[in-house]
Amino acid sequence: MISRQAKYALRALIALSRITPGSAAQTSDIATTEKIPKKFLEQILLRLKNQGMVQSRRGNRGGYALLKPASEITFAQVLRTIDGPIAPLPCLSIIAYARCEDCKDEFTCEIRKVFARVIEPTRQVLERTTIADAAAGRAIDLESLPQMA
Repeated sequence: MISRQAKYALRALIALSRITPGSAAQTSDIATTEKIPKKFLEQILLRLKNQGMVQSRRGNRGGYALLKPASEITFAQVLRTIDGPIAPLPCLSIIAYARCEDCKDEFTCEIRKVFARVIEPTRQVLERTTIADAAAGRAIDLESLPQMA
């Protein structure tokens, strides 16, 4: 399950992907439209800014805008920025791998094998789905994912 903060981050990025190129959206407008608490949204946008996904502008026409094209921001990047690794077990994490302390042998671990089958298709969908896809209502074709044996 993703955190509420991650869900809000995705909603904010989708909203930003829909603004006119060259313009910016004010935090209060995004908060109202997307029903996100403003203070919470400010924290989220700061994290996304620090990761190079959005930029802020000051002044009359200030606010936030995407720094990268929406087609280059994946759901996986956003989830990792907000929630951390996308893995149910540390031994399955790509970016934060750690051996499970109580595991005798991860290659024969029954629990790891089951969760590996679950996480791989999920990870593929998240890596392939962009903010632009979501904004356009395009879903990843699950048939295009490699089939599991």
